Amino acid sequence: MPGARARQVPSVLSSSALSPAAWLRGSRRPSWLSDPKVLRTEVLAGLVVALALIPEAISFSIIAGVEPAIGLFASFTMAVTIAIVGGRPAMISAATGAVALVIAPLNREHGFGYLVAAVILAGVFQIVLGALGVAKLMRFVPRSVMVGFVNSLAVLIFMAQVPEMTDVPWPVYPLIVAGLALMVFFPKITTVIPAPLVSIVILTVLTVAAGVAVPTVGDKGDLPSALPVPGLPDVPFTVDTLTTVAPYALAMALVGLMESLMTAKLVDEITDTHSSKTRESVGQGVANIVTGFYGGMGGCAMIGQTMINVRVSGARTRLSTFLAGSFLMVLCIVFGPVVSDIPMAALVAVMVMVSVATFDWHSIAPKTLKRMPAGEISVMVITVACVVATHNLAIGVVVGSITAMVIFAKRVAHLAEVTAVTDPDGTTVVYRVTGELFFASSNDLVGRFDYANDPAKVVVDLSAAHIWDASSVAALDAIETKYAQRGKAVEIIGLNEPSARIHKTLSGELTGGH
Repeated sequence: MPGARARQVPSVLSSSALSPAAWLRGSRRPSWLSDPKVLRTEVLAGLVVALALIPEAISFSIIAGVEPAIGLFASFTMAVTIAIVGGRPAMISAATGAVALVIAPLNREHGFGYLVAAVILAGVFQIVLGALGVAKLMRFVPRSVMVGFVNSLAVLIFMAQVPEMTDVPWPVYPLIVAGLALMVFFPKITTVIPAPLVSIVILTVLTVAAGVAVPTVGDKGDLPSALPVPGLPDVPFTVDTLTTVAPYALAMALVGLMESLMTAKLVDEITDTHSSKTRESVGQGVANIVTGFYGGMGGCAMIGQTMINVRVSGARTRLSTFLAGSFLMVLCIVFGPVVSDIPMAALVAVMVMVSVATFDWHSIAPKTLKRMPAGEISVMVITVACVVATHNLAIGVVVGSITAMVIFAKRVAHLAEVTAVTDPDGTTVVYRVTGELFFASSNDLVGRFDYANDPAKVVVDLSAAHIWDASSVAALDAIETKYAQRGKAVEIIGLNEPSARIHKTLSGELTGGH
């Protein structure tokens, strides 16, 4: 069970934080070497993921406009490479729909060689972005966006199964129900063997033995019969090629990193552990470079398969990721005819179960919605709506994060207050400003002063405020100017050190002295 497995996480992941060289030297033995239960869990989880990867990789190959073998090769090289160089143990990286959508136009307009070149260049971009610390931007993703990301992920996983449940022979439906029932009830008997694997095996044996005619994995496309061979992309190495490929490569790098880092953060929360997002960013780049040189279509973190690996199967180490890629090739090359007979209904049932387990049902419970601020709910709904509308998780996260920032800025802007106290002798007025002064709050600041009726001396007390940006300094300059035009003097007091520094640097310099 996932809950029971979570208690083993510290010992499982302790060795996974090592560098690849130290990991291979075995200076600290991975838990799966000393614990047979962990080894069994990781091996079986890798097998389940490999089976689920095959139809997905073939489908994404079709989206990208390449042969099925290209997507399968990409899933193999991505998983095996990221298992060694990645920063998030147990996360699955392979060919994905988001990457396929980005590079499909390039393949359609310029050919497969340019696609491979874009994959390699995208890997280079990801390494550079990772080294520059792009992973640190994850701290700006609010929890409401994360919840929306998880829920939209569950919706997309389910929606991807709908085509497999429409216009199909009637036996598909009882097979899906049987698969779901097996995954719900089999764990009550034993958790030694993952329920999804049991479901796939039983449904395959049943359909083959009974001769039931239903769509199978083999109907998706031909499986490869040999390992991929490394080579250079078949493109002219010119500046024109670089300018053609670079925009697609950059888009692929950004989308891939966004999905990978969000998935890594999700796995961190599920397993209650920390992972190196910088190492994961660089690792994604290395994996895409390797994949490109082996003629693959590139990829990133595979969210649905990661949930199968971590949440459903209970895997926690790099071994499951490595074996998922290895088993994928073994299943295609050695057991191709057998794998081709797996009914798609069995894999659909697995993915439906994953979508149900992934969705954060607590987030839409009436009790939660009553207590949650309206802004938080809006951000979650907007994130889900954008992802479902565009089928792009990265777009949803960006739009949701921007929405959250706008709501936050609006909320904080109202916290800036101005109160005025006039001395008994009527010669001085003190304006006390409290709150955070930035572009959203400082724009209203100028209108809070009585320039015509105030006495000759005006004191602006900022001891309970903080200046954050140039907009606030410009607002203070405007206040001083308006009073100066009426022959009145303004004294600004109470600036804390950071506020005094930015005020001293920018005051009088923002309007060219006018």
